[in-house]
Amino acid sequence: MRRKIAKFSILPVFAGCMFFSFSTREAANLEIEGYSTSNLDLNYTVALIEESELVKDQSLERALPELGKSYVGFKEAVGFKESRGNYQTINEFGYMGKYQFGIGTLELLGIYNSAEFLNSPQLQEAAFYTNASRNKWILIRDIARFDGKVINGVKITESGILAAAHLAGPGSVKKYLRSWGAQSFSDAFGTSIRNYMRKFGGYDTSFVKPEKNPRVNIKAFRA
Repeated sequence: MRRKIAKFSILPVFAGCMFFSFSTREAANLEIEGYSTSNLDLNYTVALIEESELVKDQSLERALPELGKSYVGFKEAVGFKESRGNYQTINEFGYMGKYQFGIGTLELLGIYNSAEFLNSPQLQEAAFYTNASRNKWILIRDIARFDGKVINGVKITESGILAAAHLAGPGSVKKYLRSWGAQSFSDAFGTSIRNYMRKFGGYDTSFVKPEKNPRVNIKAFRA
């Protein structure tokens, strides 16, 4: 399977720019008990599908429904951005479904049958929530630390962080936040963490509960 190429860049820091560092006390506060991310894979990613790859039919050209800033609005906005809401699409890098999951990320969530995944909208919705739950657990300290801050001209919010983690993996989001945007990630199509932070900021994602290594209950989706 062709893998997505991730691009990282280190932006120069000039005099007068904001530097970020943790004091001893702050560093200790970040180590919230029970939220150690050691031995976890933090760099899994999904891919943004190019519009030119989409099958041109009426079902994919529909307008995004107005769902407000709820969790449902959040996930539908992400799904529309990733694939125009197409549950059965596969892009050139092998990323699948409405939310463009790679097989590696799906396996982290307990999903090993790609055909079953593609043919079950309910399973894809469960995978999105489970992935968001895992990302929120990994990034909970960064959410608490950076929510409301402004980085590269974009106000940081929990929903923006979760969307960026869906794109780039929580490890890349940690690097971006803790470097105040100096360590930047773009996917193979040029979509950046900053772009996702901006586009998906301000949604209410309190519905997503943080959980370490959650798994989708596959049996619940089988007849």
